[in-house]
Amino acid sequence: MSFAQEVKQEVAQKIMSGNDARAELSALIQLCSSLSLSSRGMSLVVNSENAAVTRRIYTLVKDRYHPEIEMFVKKKMNLKKNRIYGMRIMTNAQEILRDLGIYSSRGLLDKPLQKIVQTDNNARAYLAGAFLACGSVNSPEKTNYHLELSLNSEEHANFIINLLNRFNIGAKVITRRSKYITYVKSAEKIADFLRCIEADQALLDFENIRIERDFTNSITRLNNMDVANEMKTQKAASNQLEDILFLEKEGYFEKLDKRLQEVAELRKEFPESSLNELALTYEKRTGTTVSKSGMKHRFNRIHEFVEKLQKNKRT
Repeated sequence: MSFAQEVKQEVAQKIMSGNDARAELSALIQLCSSLSLSSRGMSLVVNSENAAVTRRIYTLVKDRYHPEIEMFVKKKMNLKKNRIYGMRIMTNAQEILRDLGIYSSRGLLDKPLQKIVQTDNNARAYLAGAFLACGSVNSPEKTNYHLELSLNSEEHANFIINLLNRFNIGAKVITRRSKYITYVKSAEKIADFLRCIEADQALLDFENIRIERDFTNSITRLNNMDVANEMKTQKAASNQLEDILFLEKEGYFEKLDKRLQEVAELRKEFPESSLNELALTYEKRTGTTVSKSGMKHRFNRIHEFVEKLQKNKRT
């Protein structure tokens, strides 16, 4: 079972009542159903590939409206041949749609009436229903964080964004194959969304895996920095030794200032030490404190002297 399916499984088991149940059902019906007209009148046909979502819709509809319902299961005609779990709500279809705020004298609405999400609890319930109907979220074990809701209209997508903004969850919209995708990419905001829809166990799993993964990445970055710094130190030390050997070979070492000779002797004795380590050794031996930058400055002076000699030698 994918992480998204685990989230839906948990959310579908939450107990809802009153206007919160209506808000959740409003999202589920608008995003999972279609109207059908027959000799028996108007009916609602609900389809979902998730059995838990279909059971959720059945329970909420039955508890609130007590309509006549027919259940069915069918297979999609594609390579995956996923099962479709569905139901036909045979009676009270128009009354149900009116109560859910998605049908009025103007006909079917692209987004529900504001009364459906009047309180923050209503809004949380609506977002839970929307996620059950058309949401997906990447596992925190993957390299990128991504949560999205796939909606049929731009108006509905903007309605969802406004609900998310109530809880400081910033989201964006893109179009994909005639759908409007409302998505969130920040790990912190995805955690906020899971908290918002009360997917508590999924939130705990998400945060634990994310923290562990981020900690591992931080350790890796630190290790990489240590390796890079070590390579940089060794390269600098190698260049300093080359300068010192050149001076000795050309007979100019003794012409160096005494302080430059002292650090040069230290470098020869400790060819793999960092500037900080050389500075500490220098202080122990001479009683004189020198900083890392001071040590670097002395080696720079040696290098400048070597460059000057090499330039004169070439001319």
